[in-house]
Amino acid sequence: MSPLFGHEEAVAAFRRALDSGRLAHAWLVAGPPGIGKSLFAHKAALRVLAEGMGPVDAPGLDVPDEHTAARLFEAGSHPDFMRLERVAKGGGSELARSIGVDQVRWLHQRFAMTAALSPWRVVVIDTADDLEGRGAPNALLKLVEEPPAHTVFLLVSHHPDRLLPTIRSRCRMLRLAPLKDDAMASALRAALPEADEREIAELVAVGEGAPGRAIAWRGLDVAGLDREIDQLLREGDPTGHRRAALAQALSPKSAQPRYEAFLARVPAKIAEAARERSGPALAEAIALWERASGLAGAARRLSLDSQSAVFELAGLVAALAGGESRRAA
Repeated sequence: MSPLFGHEEAVAAFRRALDSGRLAHAWLVAGPPGIGKSLFAHKAALRVLAEGMGPVDAPGLDVPDEHTAARLFEAGSHPDFMRLERVAKGGGSELARSIGVDQVRWLHQRFAMTAALSPWRVVVIDTADDLEGRGAPNALLKLVEEPPAHTVFLLVSHHPDRLLPTIRSRCRMLRLAPLKDDAMASALRAALPEADEREIAELVAVGEGAPGRAIAWRGLDVAGLDREIDQLLREGDPTGHRRAALAQALSPKSAQPRYEAFLARVPAKIAEAARERSGPALAEAIALWERASGLAGAARRLSLDSQSAVFELAGLVAALAGGESRRAA
């Protein structure tokens, strides 16, 4: 399994609970996308399963590769580990939009059997945000309300505030923060051994503490997108030509990955500009950030027309330049 970089406080908190013999039965591993929540949950799961077979001589959440639990885990055949995630539809490559209620009910069937290698069974739900409608969360709630003995649930979530309050209240929260630059660079070097230091530095800059995001954006010239956004911030767009050109460039289907990066970068760039302001200018920047964040989120959730979404978001950026650009936006 890949090494985990950063998140020392969360690792220490989980280890204290595990070592004390008073491990909570449900954990909510929360934080922004791409910072390593899924990896943390899977490493924590493996550590619990391995410890159930006897003491493990390794720091943090690590388990030696030669350990029986580790070999089974990596092969996807550990009998006491369960994972819920979105599955491919109809045997194809496209994933379902959610984790269905039948998948959660499958857990109930698995719990009818006893653990195989140790007293412990572990379930990772990646992500709990994907649980379908009301049925799947309510089916999960029944399990975390009355958990089977020696069972640990690890719920990964980008937006824990959107989960059922009753689920949140039965979980111990572990909030993971974006990585600092040194940990970010180490994570990227481990994941991209062929990348040179210049590329690593560029990915650290655009990833904002999220290695997963930086890796997903590799090769998309996100730095070029940032330069265009910065130009709008400095000079505005009184004629609308810059916004139109950017919207046209990001609207083709082939540009979808760069479009997704643009949706993420605009609110981040406005937030960056807000940190340099005060008074009414700060209030204006905060209002624009809220509008940009809402529009970017709606563009993803509602599959809005990409050309229109880019034009409107670029207009919010240009509004920060003041004067004519604000009136044009």
